[in-house]
Amino acid sequence: MSFLIATPRLEAMLLEDAPYGDLTTQALGIGDTRGQAVLRAGATMTLCCAEEAETLFRLAGCADVHRVAASGALLEKGGTILTAEGPASALQLAAKVAQALMEATSGIATRAARIRAEARSARPDIVVACTRKHLPGAKDIMLKAIVTGGCVPHRLGLSDSLLVFAHHRVFMGREPAHRWVSRLRAAQPGRQVMVEAGSVDEAVLLAHAGVDIVQCDRISPEQFAEVARALAGHATRPLLAAAGSVDESNAAAFAGAGADMLVTTAPYAAPPLAITVSMDRLGA
Repeated sequence: MSFLIATPRLEAMLLEDAPYGDLTTQALGIGDTRGQAVLRAGATMTLCCAEEAETLFRLAGCADVHRVAASGALLEKGGTILTAEGPASALQLAAKVAQALMEATSGIATRAARIRAEARSARPDIVVACTRKHLPGAKDIMLKAIVTGGCVPHRLGLSDSLLVFAHHRVFMGREPAHRWVSRLRAAQPGRQVMVEAGSVDEAVLLAHAGVDIVQCDRISPEQFAEVARALAGHATRPLLAAAGSVDESNAAAFAGAGADMLVTTAPYAAPPLAITVSMDRLGA
């Protein structure tokens, strides 16, 4: 299991959905009527945020919540995730938020797991990293989803790592790569220097400049294989990462071409996977 979303964050989700209470439940006068909600997988999926769904029901006022499955579990369609008992007001408050959260994150986790599986079919030890192109304001949720799918964050943000893009290099004029690589190491000792390359020749040049990771962006698996062959005998060969339009259709090809790491944004574009919610009244 990956990390848990903080409770205050979940409380904020409930408050966002019902800042002044549940108008329909209040108007019907059914808030105190006891019932049960059952949440099930509506499709085969790598489940995500089941623990958060459980917490949401408890925060809403359901004292009896039984979670059957955990994040990371592979569920078949119809598989039970959790049951919750409590007053109708609590069930109604939590159900839609829990449902939407699990649908979105399970979609991302499922696609992340699929891309990783494809990559590891060609190279069992390859790492699949997901970029920071997640929806702003939803970093914790989307990172939980990709980690649940077996991937890792590529970068947590601008403050935690060094990655030189072409957009940085345009400001450095004709300064040789080895000079600005040395400047980076002096300014941030102990951190790896990662640089994006847009061609085979550029990747080889940067490797000889002493970078730690060459991230090859938007080149074909065949071109990536050229990079790997060109650097096969390099005394301090950098880690080679494939990035740009990496998904389940080409993950195995890049892995087979010699990539040590795949960098992808694709899981974040996954459609939600259905979670079904059923409710029943308890007692007379």
